[in-house]
Amino acid sequence: MIAENPSPGKFIHPRTTARGTSAFATLASVVALFPGSAWASTVSKGPPLDLTTSPVGFICLGIFVLSYAMVMAEEYTHLKKSKPVVVAAGVIWLLVAWAYAAAGHPDNAGEAIRHNILEFAELCLFLLVAMTYINAMEERNVFEALRSRLIKAGFGYRSLFWITGLLAFFISPVADNLTTALLMGAVVMAVGRSSPQFVVLACINLVIAANAGGAFSPFGDITTLMVWQKGLVPFGDFFHLFIPSLVNWGVPAFLMSLAVPKVSPEEGGPLVPIKRGGVRIILLFLATIVTAVLFFNFLRLPPVAGMMLGFGYLQLFGFYLRRTFGQIEGKADKRRARYEIEAGDLPFDLFRQVGRVEWDTLLFFYGVILCVGGLGFIGYLATVSHVIYTGLGATTANVLIGLLSAVVDNIPIMFAVLTMQPDMDLGQWLLVTLTAGVGGSLLSVGSAAGVGLMGQARGVYTFFSHLKWTPAIALGYAASIWIHFLLNSDLFTGTGVVPH
Repeated sequence: MIAENPSPGKFIHPRTTARGTSAFATLASVVALFPGSAWASTVSKGPPLDLTTSPVGFICLGIFVLSYAMVMAEEYTHLKKSKPVVVAAGVIWLLVAWAYAAAGHPDNAGEAIRHNILEFAELCLFLLVAMTYINAMEERNVFEALRSRLIKAGFGYRSLFWITGLLAFFISPVADNLTTALLMGAVVMAVGRSSPQFVVLACINLVIAANAGGAFSPFGDITTLMVWQKGLVPFGDFFHLFIPSLVNWGVPAFLMSLAVPKVSPEEGGPLVPIKRGGVRIILLFLATIVTAVLFFNFLRLPPVAGMMLGFGYLQLFGFYLRRTFGQIEGKADKRRARYEIEAGDLPFDLFRQVGRVEWDTLLFFYGVILCVGGLGFIGYLATVSHVIYTGLGATTANVLIGLLSAVVDNIPIMFAVLTMQPDMDLGQWLLVTLTAGVGGSLLSVGSAAGVGLMGQARGVYTFFSHLKWTPAIALGYAASIWIHFLLNSDLFTGTGVVPH
């Protein structure tokens, strides 16, 4: 029979209810492949099962590795990255539910997957709003106008590389790293349309800058929010990571800048005006971000609730733009209204912008969250976290957590660490916050920012184009850890007591 593991450290402790298992009767002939070869005649409540050494666990782990290998090979197979992970997610949870039903707990897996689906729903709606705003700004020529002004200002590709990276680093502590990467990625795509080499380097730079900028702010990344919510790091102490985060971005940015073409973008003609309402959409987007932060900080509501309220802002303003299409509202809008009519544009349609959202990216997140959630429910993530903290010590473990987050999503990894509550001082908690936040920059699939930009710059910025610069990114990763120990040595008390 499958061994039960009542020990703490599991991700989800699902409840079960008494319900029959007749739906599984047709699978009885195949059950012999798994431990617990006969279906339980009665359903009992019990703790989560340890499937890490069972055939189910090994098969699920193999399926996940295979699906990620297919994601990494997207550049050569042209198979969209969402397809293998969505299939893998379904198969993994099918096998997990199968194993639990065999042990007489058919409801446990259902409770667990609902938790993962809720996590995805929050992320999906958050991204849906952010992407819709970006599409709306693009439709209003915001990025074309910025591109034309940057080119007219005489900036070359190297200057643009540093400008976009610097903006990403300082925007992401307020917005999240994914929203920042998508926002600046639209600018990069507009400016570098004639230079794929610049687009690749600039996208890598944006991923590193957005992840590094998010690491020193409680609002910059979901993992920093989790640590702050737990009370393990006070709000103001996150800013001890500012210099290490800056070094994490600055080292690889300097090395990559040497490969940026020493030319300027092609002249894009006359300055492109922003369409009527474009500036107000920018302000509404900023108001939406502020709303999301306030919802979480003061009301303890999920940030996605604030984002959806911000979506309502855009809906109402979109209705106004549609009703006033082609009208001149005053001297300030006279030029924009004339441009709107002369360009032959259609009236603003918000749901046209929703339809342009990168659904492959959203479905990829669905697959990843459910795959990793399934492996966590099996027990692999908690087991790995326990082994490395017990056997290797806090410093080595925290460095490895960052490296692991380049392959596996950093959210469940951080959740595993927080569930274990290893006895660490403030310096070590800041270290794992830093490494989990910036470690995802090592690979394009290691962070939401990288995945989002792969969708936005499909066919140009790819897994392997990012991988070529992984050694430089790793150098920045090591340098940021060293700087953290150098500057924040007084936070490493070595007593195992977490200051509050």
